[in-house]
Amino acid sequence: MSKPKALAIVGPTASGKTSLSIDIAKQFNGEIVSADSRQVYKGLDIGTGKVTIDEMDGIAHHLLDVVDPNTTYTAAEFELDAMAAILGIQSRNKLPIVAGGTFFYLDMLRAKLQVASVPPDEEFRMSLDKFTTLELVGKLQLLDRERADAIDKNNRPRVVRALEIIEVMGHVPKPKLNVSPYEWLVIGIDEEKARLHKNIQNRLHKRLDDGLVKEVEDLHAGGLSYERMYDLGLEYRYLALYLQQEIKYEEMCEQIETKSRQYAKRQMTWLKKDKEIEWFKLSDKQLILNRVDVFLKN
Repeated sequence: MSKPKALAIVGPTASGKTSLSIDIAKQFNGEIVSADSRQVYKGLDIGTGKVTIDEMDGIAHHLLDVVDPNTTYTAAEFELDAMAAILGIQSRNKLPIVAGGTFFYLDMLRAKLQVASVPPDEEFRMSLDKFTTLELVGKLQLLDRERADAIDKNNRPRVVRALEIIEVMGHVPKPKLNVSPYEWLVIGIDEEKARLHKNIQNRLHKRLDDGLVKEVEDLHAGGLSYERMYDLGLEYRYLALYLQQEIKYEEMCEQIETKSRQYAKRQMTWLKKDKEIEWFKLSDKQLILNRVDVFLKN
């Protein structure tokens, strides 16, 4: 028997994944599952580019605003929640469309890799609070150099999780390949570098105009610590530094823009290793729609 079909939209930050996923959902009776490790958090709206109700244009979205930002949402939790969302979408005879920039999440859904089955240990995590992220990376390098070389060294929750797994298993096990219960079409957006950099710049200024600074001020006033903001992505990290008067406004903007360009480059490096991705320019929308149509009919 043929497998049920699912679609994924990937591409670097600011490449247009959100708008494309909505266009495809409208054309092919789809619903969208967000694969974004920050958009699951309530209140992180402008800084994460979370789709608005108006932008959804009537298309159902899943895994947005799932948990409080003071709570750590794990990859294993995402996998369970996303699979439940996909099953629900299919039960309504609609097309599941997974879109977002956390490609590790998508690889789990496609059964290209799996997370270690080590439950969270709050006591162990608390024992690491006294160390800086740099010190934790140093510990990881001593215990598992291969994992340390591959990890995002600015992502404290990821580093802590790796150390947590090592505490139980002695090392971070290599991902095991599995077989997905779905047939996937993965559409990649391959934007020209100059255009992508301009998109990143324009997006930052729009978010600032839309009230990003106030969003972060409100989050802090509501109980979100500046320390926690450091773990919630570039925008929140540098806004926290700015609001604590550790950097000036112009430096904040420059750092966010520069780090976003570097992040986009790392994303493309990750994605280009995946030979199953079919690459298109965002401007070739009709070609993309034609490809999805062929995929669904075969």
